[in-house]
Amino acid sequence: MSLLKTLTQLPGIPGHESRVKSFIKDTLLKENAEIIEDNLGSLIAKKGNNGPKIMIAGHMDEIGLIVSSITNEGFIKFQTVGGWFSQVMLAQLWDIHTNKGILIGVTGITPPHLIPQDQRSKAIPMDDLFIDIGVSSKEEALEKGIELGQMITPHNDYYELANSKYHLAKAFDNRVGSYIVLEAFKRSEPKDAQLYATFTVQEEVGLRGAKTTSYIVEPDLAISVDTGVGNDVPKGDKNEQTLGNGPQIYLFDRTTIGHPKLRRHLLTLAESHEIPTQQPYIKQGGTDAGNMHLAHRGAPAISLGIPTRYMHSHYSMIHTDDVEHAIQLLVAFINTCTEDTLLTIKK
Repeated sequence: MSLLKTLTQLPGIPGHESRVKSFIKDTLLKENAEIIEDNLGSLIAKKGNNGPKIMIAGHMDEIGLIVSSITNEGFIKFQTVGGWFSQVMLAQLWDIHTNKGILIGVTGITPPHLIPQDQRSKAIPMDDLFIDIGVSSKEEALEKGIELGQMITPHNDYYELANSKYHLAKAFDNRVGSYIVLEAFKRSEPKDAQLYATFTVQEEVGLRGAKTTSYIVEPDLAISVDTGVGNDVPKGDKNEQTLGNGPQIYLFDRTTIGHPKLRRHLLTLAESHEIPTQQPYIKQGGTDAGNMHLAHRGAPAISLGIPTRYMHSHYSMIHTDDVEHAIQLLVAFINTCTEDTLLTIKK
Protein backbone atom coordinates (compact mmCIF):
# COMPACT_ATOMS: atom_id res chain seq x y z
CA MET A 1 0.00 0.00 0.00
CA SER A 2 3.02 2.32 -0.25
CA LEU A 3 1.58 3.88 -3.41
CA LEU A 4 -1.64 4.76 -1.57
CA LYS A 5 0.38 6.23 1.30
CA THR A 6 2.30 8.45 -1.10
CA LEU A 7 -0.91 9.63 -2.74
CA THR A 8 -2.53 10.59 0.57
CA GLN A 9 0.48 12.58 1.72
CA LEU A 10 0.61 14.72 -1.42
CA PRO A 11 -1.21 18.08 -1.08
CA GLY A 12 -3.95 18.81 -3.60
CA ILE A 13 -7.13 20.74 -2.84
CA PRO A 14 -9.56 21.69 -5.65
CA GLY A 15 -7.75 23.84 -8.20
CA HIS A 16 -4.35 22.90 -6.74
CA GLU A 17 -4.02 19.24 -7.78
CA SER A 18 -0.78 19.63 -9.79
CA ARG A 19 1.47 17.57 -7.47
CA VAL A 20 -0.99 14.70 -7.35
CA LYS A 21 -1.43 14.87 -11.10
CA SER A 22 2.33 14.83 -11.74
CA PHE A 23 2.80 11.76 -9.57
CA ILE A 24 -0.05 9.84 -11.22
CA LYS A 25 1.09 10.88 -14.69
CA ASP A 26 4.65 9.67 -14.02
CA THR A 27 3.25 6.36 -12.76
CA LEU A 28 1.10 5.95 -15.87
CA LEU A 29 3.98 6.75 -18.19
CA LYS A 30 5.91 3.86 -16.64
CA GLU A 31 3.02 1.68 -17.81
CA ASN A 32 3.40 3.10 -21.34
CA ALA A 33 -0.13 4.44 -21.09
CA GLU A 34 -1.72 6.58 -23.77
CA ILE A 35 -2.55 9.78 -21.88
CA ILE A 36 -5.14 12.46 -22.65
CA GLU A 37 -5.49 15.68 -20.64
CA ASP A 38 -8.29 18.21 -20.37
CA ASN A 39 -7.76 21.93 -19.82
CA LEU A 40 -8.69 21.84 -16.11
CA GLY A 41 -5.93 19.44 -15.11
CA SER A 42 -7.63 16.04 -15.26
CA LEU A 43 -5.88 12.96 -16.68
CA ILE A 44 -7.25 10.12 -18.82
CA ALA A 45 -5.29 6.91 -19.50
CA LYS A 46 -6.54 4.78 -22.38
CA LYS A 47 -6.18 1.04 -22.96
CA GLY A 48 -7.81 -0.99 -25.74
CA ASN A 49 -9.01 0.05 -29.19
CA ASN A 50 -12.28 -1.76 -29.85
CA GLY A 51 -15.64 -2.21 -28.21
CA PRO A 52 -17.66 -0.20 -25.67
CA LYS A 53 -15.95 2.66 -23.89
CA ILE A 54 -15.69 2.07 -20.15
CA MET A 55 -14.92 5.16 -18.07
CA ILE A 56 -13.79 4.64 -14.48
CA ALA A 57 -12.92 7.76 -12.51
CA GLY A 58 -11.43 8.75 -9.17
CA HIS A 59 -10.98 12.39 -8.23
CA MET A 60 -7.57 13.66 -7.21
CA ASP A 61 -8.59 16.59 -5.02
CA GLU A 62 -9.04 16.65 -1.25
CA ILE A 63 -10.92 19.14 0.88
CA GLY A 64 -8.82 21.96 2.29
CA LEU A 65 -8.60 25.73 2.78
CA ILE A 66 -7.09 28.78 1.12
CA VAL A 67 -5.71 31.89 2.77
CA SER A 68 -8.35 34.63 2.51
CA SER A 69 -6.85 37.36 4.71
CA ILE A 70 -4.21 38.14 7.33
CA THR A 71 -5.12 40.06 10.47
CA ASN A 72 -2.98 42.92 11.73
CA GLU A 73 -1.81 40.59 14.51
CA GLY A 74 -0.65 37.94 11.97
CA PHE A 75 -3.48 35.43 12.31
CA ILE A 76 -4.60 33.65 9.13
CA LYS A 77 -8.24 33.77 8.08
CA PHE A 78 -9.33 31.22 5.50
CA GLN A 79 -11.96 30.11 3.03
CA THR A 80 -12.97 26.45 3.10
CA VAL A 81 -12.66 24.57 -0.21
CA GLY A 82 -14.97 21.56 -0.01
CA GLY A 83 -17.26 20.51 2.80
CA TRP A 84 -15.95 21.11 6.33
CA PHE A 85 -17.77 21.01 9.68
CA SER A 86 -16.29 23.57 12.05
CA GLN A 87 -16.31 21.21 15.04
CA VAL A 88 -13.77 18.82 13.45
CA MET A 89 -11.36 21.70 12.78
CA LEU A 90 -10.79 22.86 16.34
CA ALA A 91 -7.18 22.83 17.65
CA GLN A 92 -5.97 20.95 14.55
CA LEU A 93 -2.63 21.37 12.78
CA TRP A 94 -2.40 22.69 9.20
CA ASP A 95 0.23 23.02 6.47
CA ILE A 96 0.23 26.36 4.66
CA HIS A 97 2.01 25.92 1.34
CA THR A 98 4.08 29.05 0.62
CA ASN A 99 6.74 29.80 -1.98
CA LYS A 100 9.26 29.69 0.87
CA GLY A 101 8.16 26.28 2.11
CA ILE A 102 5.49 24.86 4.40
CA LEU A 103 4.43 26.76 7.49
CA ILE A 104 2.66 24.84 10.26
CA GLY A 105 -0.24 26.47 12.06
CA VAL A 106 -2.94 25.49 14.54
CA THR A 107 -6.62 26.36 14.55
CA GLY A 108 -7.01 29.01 17.22
CA ILE A 109 -10.07 28.84 19.46
CA THR A 110 -11.32 30.53 22.60
CA PRO A 111 -10.49 28.44 25.71
CA PRO A 112 -13.48 27.13 27.70
CA HIS A 113 -12.53 29.36 30.64
CA LEU A 114 -13.66 32.36 28.59
CA ILE A 115 -16.84 30.85 27.08
CA PRO A 116 -20.07 31.47 29.02
CA GLN A 117 -21.66 28.24 30.25
CA ASP A 118 -24.76 28.65 28.08
CA GLN A 119 -22.61 29.01 24.93
CA ARG A 120 -20.37 25.94 25.35
CA SER A 121 -22.72 23.45 23.66
CA LYS A 122 -23.16 25.56 20.50
CA ALA A 123 -21.23 24.94 17.30
CA ILE A 124 -18.54 27.53 16.69
CA PRO A 125 -19.22 29.53 13.50
CA MET A 126 -16.69 28.92 10.75
CA ASP A 127 -16.06 32.66 10.44
CA ASP A 128 -14.81 32.73 14.04
CA LEU A 129 -11.98 30.29 13.33
CA PHE A 130 -8.44 31.32 12.40
CA ILE A 131 -4.99 29.74 12.05
CA ASP A 132 -2.15 30.76 14.35
CA ILE A 133 1.34 30.35 12.79
CA GLY A 134 3.18 31.90 15.73
CA VAL A 135 3.95 35.44 14.59
CA SER A 136 3.07 38.78 16.12
CA SER A 137 2.08 40.91 13.12
CA LYS A 138 0.84 40.92 9.55
CA GLU A 139 4.24 42.15 8.41
CA GLU A 140 5.95 39.17 10.00
CA ALA A 141 3.47 36.75 8.38
CA LEU A 142 4.19 38.32 4.99
CA GLU A 143 7.93 38.05 5.57
CA LYS A 144 7.51 34.33 6.27
CA GLY A 145 5.88 33.89 2.86
CA ILE A 146 2.14 34.02 3.57
CA GLU A 147 0.12 35.25 0.56
CA LEU A 148 -3.56 35.35 -0.28
CA GLY A 149 -4.89 32.30 -2.11
CA GLN A 150 -2.30 29.85 -0.80
CA MET A 151 -3.32 26.22 -0.29
CA ILE A 152 -3.82 24.93 3.25
CA THR A 153 -4.02 21.18 3.97
CA PRO A 154 -4.23 19.07 7.14
CA HIS A 155 -0.88 18.36 8.78
CA ASN A 156 -0.69 14.69 9.70
CA ASP A 157 0.83 11.30 8.87
CA TYR A 158 -0.23 7.85 7.59
CA TYR A 159 -0.86 5.05 10.07
CA GLU A 160 -1.53 1.33 10.10
CA LEU A 161 -3.60 0.71 13.22
CA ALA A 162 -3.88 -2.14 15.77
CA ASN A 163 -5.31 -4.38 13.07
CA SER A 164 -2.95 -3.66 10.19
CA LYS A 165 -5.81 -3.81 7.66
CA TYR A 166 -7.23 -0.59 9.12
CA HIS A 167 -5.42 2.47 7.78
CA LEU A 168 -5.71 6.08 8.93
CA ALA A 169 -4.69 9.15 6.93
CA LYS A 170 -5.80 12.42 5.39
CA ALA A 171 -7.18 12.64 1.85
CA PHE A 172 -8.52 9.09 1.49
CA ASP A 173 -11.36 11.10 -0.07
CA ASN A 174 -10.41 10.55 -2.73
CA ARG A 175 -6.83 9.36 -3.16
CA VAL A 176 -8.14 5.88 -2.42
CA GLY A 177 -10.36 6.17 -5.51
CA SER A 178 -7.42 7.40 -7.58
CA TYR A 179 -5.34 4.49 -6.31
CA ILE A 180 -8.03 1.94 -7.20
CA VAL A 181 -8.46 3.37 -10.71
CA LEU A 182 -4.68 3.34 -11.17
CA GLU A 183 -4.36 -0.27 -10.01
CA ALA A 184 -7.34 -1.38 -12.11
CA PHE A 185 -5.71 0.18 -15.16
CA LYS A 186 -2.39 -1.59 -14.46
CA ARG A 187 -3.95 -5.01 -13.85
CA SER A 188 -6.70 -5.08 -16.49
CA GLU A 189 -6.48 -6.52 -20.00
CA PRO A 190 -9.59 -5.47 -21.92
CA LYS A 191 -10.12 -7.69 -24.94
CA ASP A 192 -13.38 -6.40 -26.36
CA ALA A 193 -13.67 -3.00 -24.67
CA GLN A 194 -11.85 0.32 -24.35
CA LEU A 195 -10.81 1.45 -20.89
CA TYR A 196 -10.55 5.12 -19.98
CA ALA A 197 -9.03 5.36 -16.50
CA THR A 198 -9.72 8.94 -15.43
CA PHE A 199 -8.30 11.08 -12.64
CA THR A 200 -10.44 14.18 -12.19
CA VAL A 201 -9.99 17.58 -10.56
CA GLN A 202 -12.34 19.77 -8.53
CA GLU A 203 -14.85 17.07 -7.57
CA GLU A 204 -15.27 18.53 -4.10
CA VAL A 205 -16.56 21.82 -5.51
CA GLY A 206 -19.04 20.57 -8.09
CA LEU A 207 -17.80 17.48 -9.99
CA ARG A 208 -16.11 19.79 -12.48
CA GLY A 209 -13.36 17.54 -13.84
CA ALA A 210 -15.87 14.76 -14.36
CA LYS A 211 -17.84 17.03 -16.65
CA THR A 212 -14.95 17.96 -18.92
CA THR A 213 -13.43 14.45 -19.07
CA SER A 214 -16.73 12.70 -19.75
CA TYR A 215 -17.29 15.04 -22.69
CA ILE A 216 -13.90 13.95 -24.03
CA VAL A 217 -14.46 10.22 -23.47
CA GLU A 218 -18.17 10.01 -24.35
CA PRO A 219 -18.48 6.82 -22.26
CA ASP A 220 -20.81 3.92 -22.97
CA LEU A 221 -20.54 2.78 -19.33
CA ALA A 222 -19.32 4.87 -16.39
CA ILE A 223 -18.23 3.99 -12.86
CA SER A 224 -17.11 6.56 -10.30
CA VAL A 225 -14.79 5.23 -7.59
CA ASP A 226 -14.93 7.25 -4.39
CA THR A 227 -15.10 6.97 -0.63
CA GLY A 228 -18.40 5.84 0.83
CA VAL A 229 -19.95 6.13 4.26
CA GLY A 230 -18.54 3.89 6.99
CA ASN A 231 -20.98 4.05 9.88
CA ASP A 232 -20.12 0.96 11.93
CA VAL A 233 -19.50 3.03 15.06
CA PRO A 234 -21.36 3.53 18.36
CA LYS A 235 -24.88 4.84 17.62
CA GLY A 236 -24.22 4.43 13.87
CA ASP A 237 -26.17 2.35 11.38
CA LYS A 238 -23.71 -0.28 10.18
CA ASN A 239 -26.15 -1.80 7.66
CA GLU A 240 -24.35 -1.77 4.27
CA GLN A 241 -21.85 0.70 5.79
CA THR A 242 -19.27 -1.52 7.50
CA LEU A 243 -15.50 -1.45 7.00
CA GLY A 244 -14.17 -4.77 5.75
CA ASN A 245 -17.49 -6.00 4.32
CA GLY A 246 -16.64 -5.11 0.73
CA PRO A 247 -16.91 -2.17 -1.66
CA GLN A 248 -20.24 -0.37 -1.84
CA ILE A 249 -22.32 -0.42 -5.02
CA TYR A 250 -24.55 2.59 -4.45
CA LEU A 251 -28.30 2.43 -5.04
CA PHE A 252 -28.45 6.20 -5.32
CA ASP A 253 -27.03 9.44 -4.02
CA ARG A 254 -27.90 13.11 -4.50
CA THR A 255 -26.45 13.23 -8.04
CA THR A 256 -26.92 9.73 -9.47
CA ILE A 257 -29.47 6.94 -9.48
CA GLY A 258 -27.37 3.80 -9.85
CA HIS A 259 -28.28 2.21 -13.18
CA PRO A 260 -30.25 -0.93 -12.18
CA LYS A 261 -28.90 -3.29 -14.85
CA LEU A 262 -25.32 -2.09 -14.46
CA ARG A 263 -25.69 -2.63 -10.70
CA ARG A 264 -27.10 -6.12 -11.25
CA HIS A 265 -24.25 -6.96 -13.64
CA LEU A 266 -21.64 -5.87 -11.08
CA LEU A 267 -23.37 -7.85 -8.31
CA THR A 268 -23.43 -10.97 -10.48
CA LEU A 269 -19.75 -10.55 -11.31
CA ALA A 270 -18.92 -10.05 -7.64
CA GLU A 271 -20.78 -13.19 -6.66
CA SER A 272 -19.07 -15.29 -9.32
CA HIS A 273 -15.64 -14.06 -8.15
CA GLU A 274 -16.53 -14.39 -4.44
CA ILE A 275 -16.11 -10.65 -3.89
CA PRO A 276 -18.18 -9.26 -0.98
CA THR A 277 -20.21 -6.12 -1.70
CA GLN A 278 -22.57 -3.74 0.06
CA GLN A 279 -25.49 -1.74 -1.34
CA PRO A 280 -26.04 1.52 0.56
CA TYR A 281 -27.60 4.82 -0.41
CA ILE A 282 -27.06 8.37 0.76
CA LYS A 283 -29.44 11.32 0.61
CA GLN A 284 -26.70 13.92 0.79
CA GLY A 285 -23.52 14.10 -1.26
CA GLY A 286 -22.62 12.73 -4.66
CA THR A 287 -19.73 11.52 -6.80
CA ASP A 288 -18.26 12.13 -10.24
CA ALA A 289 -20.89 9.77 -11.65
CA GLY A 290 -23.30 12.68 -11.31
CA ASN A 291 -21.66 14.36 -14.31
CA MET A 292 -20.27 11.26 -16.01
CA HIS A 293 -23.72 9.89 -16.82
CA LEU A 294 -24.92 13.17 -18.36
CA ALA A 295 -22.33 13.77 -21.09
CA HIS A 296 -23.67 13.98 -24.65
CA ARG A 297 -26.38 11.30 -24.99
CA GLY A 298 -25.78 9.97 -21.49
CA ALA A 299 -24.45 6.64 -20.20
CA PRO A 300 -25.42 3.96 -17.66
CA ALA A 301 -23.46 4.89 -14.54
CA ILE A 302 -23.01 3.94 -10.92
CA SER A 303 -20.90 4.88 -7.89
CA LEU A 304 -18.50 2.39 -6.30
CA GLY A 305 -17.55 3.38 -2.77
CA ILE A 306 -14.94 2.37 -0.20
CA PRO A 307 -16.58 2.53 3.27
CA THR A 308 -14.72 5.24 5.16
CA ARG A 309 -15.07 6.44 8.73
CA TYR A 310 -14.70 10.12 9.66
CA MET A 311 -14.79 11.57 6.14
CA HIS A 312 -14.17 15.29 5.60
CA SER A 313 -11.93 15.68 8.62
CA HIS A 314 -8.18 15.61 9.32
CA TYR A 315 -8.14 11.82 9.49
CA SER A 316 -10.31 9.14 7.92
CA MET A 317 -10.15 5.36 8.15
CA ILE A 318 -10.45 2.56 5.59
CA HIS A 319 -10.03 -1.23 5.48
CA THR A 320 -7.56 -2.56 2.92
CA ASP A 321 -9.71 -5.60 2.06
CA ASP A 322 -12.36 -3.24 0.68
CA VAL A 323 -9.73 -1.57 -1.50
CA GLU A 324 -8.41 -4.84 -2.92
CA HIS A 325 -11.91 -6.20 -3.55
CA ALA A 326 -12.88 -3.01 -5.41
CA ILE A 327 -9.85 -3.42 -7.68
CA GLN A 328 -10.71 -7.08 -8.31
CA LEU A 329 -14.31 -6.22 -9.19
CA LEU A 330 -13.30 -3.48 -11.63
CA VAL A 331 -10.72 -5.71 -13.32
CA ALA A 332 -13.29 -8.49 -13.71
CA PHE A 333 -15.75 -6.02 -15.22
CA ILE A 334 -13.22 -4.52 -17.63
CA ASN A 335 -11.78 -7.85 -18.76
CA THR A 336 -15.18 -9.43 -19.51
CA CYS A 337 -17.02 -6.43 -20.96
CA THR A 338 -18.10 -6.79 -24.59
CA GLU A 339 -20.57 -5.19 -26.96
CA ASP A 340 -23.09 -7.80 -25.82
CA THR A 341 -22.55 -6.69 -22.22
CA LEU A 342 -23.38 -3.13 -23.18
CA LEU A 343 -26.47 -4.17 -25.13
CA THR A 344 -27.73 -6.26 -22.22
CA ILE A 345 -27.26 -3.42 -19.76
CA LYS A 346 -28.90 -0.87 -22.07
CA LYS A 347 -31.77 -3.16 -23.21
